[in-house]
Amino acid sequence: MDTKLSAVTAAMESNNWQRAIALAAKFPRLGAERNAILDAHGAYTNPRFIAQMGKDVEALKLVGIAALRARYSREAVV
Repeated sequence: MDTKLSAVTAAMESNNWQRAIALAAKFPRLGAERNAILDAHGAYTNPRFIAQMGKDVEALKLVGIAALRARYSREAVV
């Protein structure tokens, strides 16, 4: 049985960051990384709106990827 978390980590391992962020953005508890992950999800799903708000779309994506790595990386879970 695959879990939601295993789907996120599988997407991370295959460098499918858009899918990993989309899956993680639906989690109810994201901790300190919540805003970064949700901002990255918005950057992937609605980049024109994010750009209109004056935010750097690519930077938000990179910060979201770093947040996912910090929260769900297998190296971080010992």
